[in-house]
Amino acid sequence: MKIRAYLDIETSFAGDITVVGIFVAPDSFVQLVGGSIEENTIMTALDNANVIVTFNGSRFDLPVIKRKTGLDLRKNFKSHDLMYDCWKNNLHGGLKAVEMKLGICRETEGVSGRDALFLWDRYDKTGDNDALDLLLKYTPQV
Repeated sequence: MKIRAYLDIETSFAGDITVVGIFVAPDSFVQLVGGSIEENTIMTALDNANVIVTFNGSRFDLPVIKRKTGLDLRKNFKSHDLMYDCWKNNLHGGLKAVEMKLGICRETEGVSGRDALFLWDRYDKTGDNDALDLLLKYTPQV
C-alpha cells in the first residue's frame, strides 16, 4: 500500500532550511521550524510513509535536505515530483502559479517565495511571531 507524504520546504537567504511542512495521508501534518529541522525529526514526521510527493522537490527540496541535514530521502522513499505531471498537462510555472491556474485558493494569496525569505529573516532577527505565523500559513498544508 502506498502511503504518501507531501513535503515542502522553505529556506533562508543563506540557504538554510527554515520550515519543513509534511502531510502524511490521511491526517498527519507537521511543520518543523528552524533548529528542530534535523534528520531524526524529519524521519519521525515521515513515519509510515513510503512515497514522498513534492513540487520541484527532485531539483530543490530533496537535494537541499540532503545537503543541509545529510538525509538522503531518495534512498529511503520513492519520490514523485508533481511538477513533471503539471508540465505534461501544460501547467507551467511555480507551485503558486499552477495552483492559481487550477483555481486553488490560499489564505496567503499574494505572498510569494521571496516574501517567505523576508518573513523568516524578520522572525529570525527580531522574534516577530506574526512573521513566523504568516510563513507557516504560506507553507503548503495540503
